Amino acid sequence: MNRRNFLHTAAAATLTVAAQTNTPTARKMIGIQVGAVSFVDEGVEPVLDEFQKDASINTLFIATFTYGRGIAGRQVPGQPLPDHGKQQYDNSNGPGTFHGGSYTKIHPEFYKDTLLQNFRAPDFGDYDVLEAVIPSARKRGMKTICWFEDVWNDTVPNVRQAQERHLDGTNATTLCFNNPNYHNWLLGTVEDYSRSYEIDGIMWGSERQGAFADALRGAHGGAPGNPVKITCFCDFCESKAQQRGINVVRAREGFQALASFVQASRQGRRPVDGYYVTLWRLMLRYPELLAWEMLWTDSLRETYSAMYNKVKAVKPSIGVGWHIWHNNSFSPIYRAEQDLSELTKYSDFLKMVMYHNCGGERMAGYIRNVGQTIYGDVPQQDLLDFHYRVLDYKQEKNLADLPKSGFSSDYVYREAKRAREALNGTKTQLWPGIDIDIPTAPTSSKSTPDGTKDAVLAAFRAGADGVLLSRKYSEMRLPNLRGAGAALKELGLA
Repeated sequence: MNRRNFLHTAAAATLTVAAQTNTPTARKMIGIQVGAVSFVDEGVEPVLDEFQKDASINTLFIATFTYGRGIAGRQVPGQPLPDHGKQQYDNSNGPGTFHGGSYTKIHPEFYKDTLLQNFRAPDFGDYDVLEAVIPSARKRGMKTICWFEDVWNDTVPNVRQAQERHLDGTNATTLCFNNPNYHNWLLGTVEDYSRSYEIDGIMWGSERQGAFADALRGAHGGAPGNPVKITCFCDFCESKAQQRGINVVRAREGFQALASFVQASRQGRRPVDGYYVTLWRLMLRYPELLAWEMLWTDSLRETYSAMYNKVKAVKPSIGVGWHIWHNNSFSPIYRAEQDLSELTKYSDFLKMVMYHNCGGERMAGYIRNVGQTIYGDVPQQDLLDFHYRVLDYKQEKNLADLPKSGFSSDYVYREAKRAREALNGTKTQLWPGIDIDIPTAPTSSKSTPDGTKDAVLAAFRAGADGVLLSRKYSEMRLPNLRGAGAALKELGLA
């Protein structure tokens, strides 16, 4: 029996056992992320027809707010257009421009306690994606989850008064969880969704990390940045740090020393005792570095908890959960911060990103980034092998081949199995995010129907409660979406 047939047979057997133990397969969540532009371009009924026909979708994750291109807008410029929807990119200006913001109406009564009050997306006039889609979805027995993310820009009125502050005192484009304007906006938004629409759930995502990990470039994307452009050091965060017993002056000294270390590392100026030892010396000298990282992480967790409790106070039946950033698959530091036993306290579900196809390219980028700082003494292939071991992956492709091969479906299986074990005994459901045509470089791996099928099978074989097809329908090719559908049919879920 070849490997693919083994995966298919094992996955089917898992679902059969579930049925025999009174765990109905009908409970599996089959979701897709979709933005307003797809419904505007193609029509609500044709899009829902496609979803149900191609992949037996039963849950819509509708992008309700973002200023980013990851979950809203048409295909990202420079990437091949998909085989559906308008065969054009968003214009740089004029009609059809991608601007971003809220794709639902703003109900002012929920935003009285924040200066962030004017954030309506102008892309489609007064179009409200929830009003347009929910009635048709409900007739079909499809659930609707509001999906919004932590992505802003400087065009929003008063946004500077909610932004994080860099170490050097300048404003970031990101917003601070400890700033009352942002905190109250988040609570107002989830209350608005919960009271104004007949929704089934809310999912929010924040693809950020604290100052320590950011200074070391412990993530997969982006060009080398200035290590003093790390966050957050605003008055609210410094006040909170003092309340926690953190010496703010020493924390700032430590991060300035860390910035000097990073700048020298990028220039190839190896410390006398090497990169790894020198970084540990900094951490021992300035324990405030890690204390500040946990201050940021705890602030995010408190934000999760506050949003969860706000929704439950309005309507307990609405599910609340979180998009967990792909960095969880690369960085041991970030993974350590994603303590699922903690997150279960205020999570009905977790969409944990397990993007196998673009994962190879992203892991290679992460290795290049940290290979210039904390692990500067380690040859990059050895560094990748080390990460495979500590993250409990089987030996995937080598560094040179990884971007063009992507991760295998075994990566999805291992990540889903690990998360499932961590969540066992709790109410929190696991919904792995499955990559379908997430943009990659021209020479990097591309999605295929078989690759999608194998990833979906692997997720269910590991015990997932559902799958979430990602990032957005407007960049997916239909044969690859049908690959997910083929897996679901094989498992008896279609």
